[in-house]
Amino acid sequence: MRLAAAQTAKEPSLEQELGAEVARFVKADRLAPPAVCQVLFVGSSSIVKWRETLATDMAPMPVINRGFGGSHIEYVNRWFDQIVAPYRPRAIVFYAGENDIDAGKSVNRVVLDFGEFLRRKTQALGQTPVYFISLKPSKLRFREFPLQSQVNARIRAQTAQRSDLHYIDVVSPMLKDGRPKDIFVQDGLHMNASGYQIWTRVVRAALLPDTEAEARTCRLQVAPQVAQPAVVKPTSQQ
Repeated sequence: MRLAAAQTAKEPSLEQELGAEVARFVKADRLAPPAVCQVLFVGSSSIVKWRETLATDMAPMPVINRGFGGSHIEYVNRWFDQIVAPYRPRAIVFYAGENDIDAGKSVNRVVLDFGEFLRRKTQALGQTPVYFISLKPSKLRFREFPLQSQVNARIRAQTAQRSDLHYIDVVSPMLKDGRPKDIFVQDGLHMNASGYQIWTRVVRAALLPDTEAEARTCRLQVAPQVAQPAVVKPTSQQ
């Protein structure tokens, strides 16, 4: 009972913290709206902690980082209209689900929540491609690796039916002899520079071949909306 009460008490605090992060994004966007048709990186702390080097690591592809620490997929969905849809991205790089498993959510729940993300994406952004980064193996959470692998396998399988979904495997290059490589900071969860070098190599390899075509498609979709003149209703004659 005490554990359940603690989890219940913790959840509103997490939501409040995440909501505050989203509010800061919204305020910053209002003051300086980002250009459309960039590559949007969204998700949890592995995206957050990539912020300092992401633009350089992905150059010449322009990027927006909208990671917010500790987030679950359901929170990306909750604030989709604030941190995904407004940017009209050429592509979305998505990393979330690891915290969900650690919080005790089932594999089925994680997959369903990602399905809801795809539904929202399709409704708001059409065929904009989504690149799902596989849930990463870490020293701290390696006991959860079997569940993470189930999530990865089920989402990877969806790519056979969806042309707008791509799977990026970071698991294989992060393992050595079946265990996580020594590429983590002291907490055993978040990656050091060597870990991000692996991600940079793998993510760039996935994005670069199609990024110019995705940019052209995005600009063609966005341009008519930007150029659409306002409709002024004639005043009635008395």
